[in-house]
Amino acid sequence: MKILSPAISTFARMRLWRIESWIKHPIEAQREVLQDLVTSAQYTEFGRKYNFSKLFSVREFKKAIPIHEYDDLKGYIHRIMEGEENILWNTPIHWFAKSSGTTSEKSKFIPVSEESLQDCHYKAAKDVLTLYYNFNPESDLLTGKGLVIGGSHTIHQLNEETHYGDLSAVLLQNTPFWSNWIRTPDLRIALMDEWESKIEELAKNTITENVTSISGVPTWTLVLIKRILEITGKSNLSEVWPSWNFICMAVFLLRLTGNNSTS
Repeated sequence: MKILSPAISTFARMRLWRIESWIKHPIEAQREVLQDLVTSAQYTEFGRKYNFSKLFSVREFKKAIPIHEYDDLKGYIHRIMEGEENILWNTPIHWFAKSSGTTSEKSKFIPVSEESLQDCHYKAAKDVLTLYYNFNPESDLLTGKGLVIGGSHTIHQLNEETHYGDLSAVLLQNTPFWSNWIRTPDLRIALMDEWESKIEELAKNTITENVTSISGVPTWTLVLIKRILEITGKSNLSEVWPSWNFICMAVFLLRLTGNNSTS
């Protein structure tokens, strides 16, 4: 990975012009996204109900479509979960993110399309990488592995093709195969649900890896760091992983503690 890092850095920064364009022209960028969504969904049941095919401006969209709460969409979502297609989106939905609700229900099921995975979640990760490498072009971030600590990862099966779980689980299950080369731990550990055992497995299986970055749920990340230092007898993470990226972790900890000082 040491040889590949400069190439990856250069490739990541090639997307910078798009990000800068969005920053300079936010309204145009949002209109483009809205129109793409309306066009894609115009022949769905929801799109036909609100005449998506005749909506060509933000003003028309706001006038035609009332604000919807989850309860307003719940019937559509349950039909999608039962296998119906072209209800809210124009491609098949095989994944649902289960979210703990704060309103009328304890749990809500959010449809996750392939387009959502690619154009929202994974593209966002690429954009973060682009911005990071723009400010740190000589970084060795991708010469090792990224330690990822997610939430609860139980996956449930609705039918032969459809599953649901928390968003972390959905993302991990759908990441491309090559992501395993730059991520630790393996899925067997990452998808564990019982946190006490999971922390122990995470600690024992990652201390021998060349970890260069850490990301995850803040509270459990601190618990994991403490356990890693206990097992190794080291006083800090730089002694455990000499190549780990202090900048990434420093920003992470500043956000965790709410300390916005730059001094």
